[in-house]
Amino acid sequence: MSIWIFVIGALVVIGIILVVAVGGRRFESDEDPLAARLAEFSARGTPVTLEEIELSQPFHDRVIVPMLRKLGDISTRFTPQHALETTSKKIDLAGNPGNLGAASFLSLRFVGAGVLGGLMFLIFLASNTWPVSREILATIGFTILGFFFPQLWLQSKIDRRQKGIRKGLPDALDLLTICVEAGLGFDAAMSKVGEKWENDLSLSFARVIREIQLGKLRREALRDMADRIGLPEMTSFVAAVIQSESLGVSMARVLRIQADQMRLKRRQRAEEEAQKAPIKMLLPMGLFIFPSIMIVLLTPALMRITSTFGNL
Repeated sequence: MSIWIFVIGALVVIGIILVVAVGGRRFESDEDPLAARLAEFSARGTPVTLEEIELSQPFHDRVIVPMLRKLGDISTRFTPQHALETTSKKIDLAGNPGNLGAASFLSLRFVGAGVLGGLMFLIFLASNTWPVSREILATIGFTILGFFFPQLWLQSKIDRRQKGIRKGLPDALDLLTICVEAGLGFDAAMSKVGEKWENDLSLSFARVIREIQLGKLRREALRDMADRIGLPEMTSFVAAVIQSESLGVSMARVLRIQADQMRLKRRQRAEEEAQKAPIKMLLPMGLFIFPSIMIVLLTPALMRITSTFGNL
């Protein structure tokens, strides 16, 4: 029975992962669902009321999302301001996945803790195979896991985004250098980067261009981009660009130097990962490869020894 408990627990964890993933995708759309429904019914030409449009929305948009937002608003009243600012900072570093705010993310953590802890409590209550103290400890452990799982998911998003930006930064700087040396302005060169690729780095440059067009100073937009990315390489690049603009240094020369440094750092990181590879291979080799080799080599000898001594 204990094996089935662990199997059900694993299925519950997988279900929560799918719920968070699907919920994040549903949050990714910037379009207002109510406005989209209104435009759809307006295109049909049929007179409808606002209540009918609201009822035509999916259950997720009508019930689940408002409940999460309401729970997030309640949780923010009891959450320190520093924790809210830290959560907002991490969401920005992750690229704002699913357009989640700090309140919605906190509500996801509480919902995950309640769902996982409650389901495990019901499972233990129905099975009744473990002692009560062990079931309580296991329920508390799964509740803590459900509470911290969104945090782990967000940190993985941050690491993946920063890794992609760090990998694509030298190529983006090469394109910036080529565009500036060809006679384009720095803003036009950033627009070319935003048009060339579809990744987090190009989206960051495109956002800088939009902010400049809306009236923000270039240096402020670049600093905000560096803060949203949170990489030392990007901070160094932004500082060099701002300093060259302030001192009147050639922008093409500064970009060329930055591009060379980024390529050198990327090569050094590749060499570092190559040096770490043998150490990382020790664990799978010790757990999977070596036992298989020992079985293949020693099984014939063991069979012969068994047959020899078995006849005595």
